[in-house]
Amino acid sequence: QVHVVESGGGLVQPGGSLRLSCAASGSIFSIYAMGWYRQAPGKQRELVASITSGGSTNYADSVKGRFTISRDNAKNTMYLQMNSLKPEDTAVYYCNATVIIADGVYDYWGQGTQVTVSS
Repeated sequence: QVHVVESGGGLVQPGGSLRLSCAASGSIFSIYAMGWYRQAPGKQRELVASITSGGSTNYADSVKGRFTISRDNAKNTMYLQMNSLKPEDTAVYYCNATVIIADGVYDYWGQGTQVTVSS
């Protein structure tokens, strides 16, 4: 069984910063890719950023230059440093992990963490 848990969300003023963390635990052989997604009220879930086990990254155009994704493979943990936050970044942020376990490769999702950018 694999668990994925996000932390670090909260309320921040426009222009502020937050750092999200995502930890995967359980019977994991390895994690191929991890990603952050977000879903604002009334909108579809969208990819924010992703990172492979080799460190290759991908960002949504809306967050390039402001957000930085990173991971610690030894700890099965991923981070999202969010700077220069805007009200339109307000959403529930979800962690996704593509995990290799004994019987195959599966996608796992966390429960989400709320990020609210407001003055």
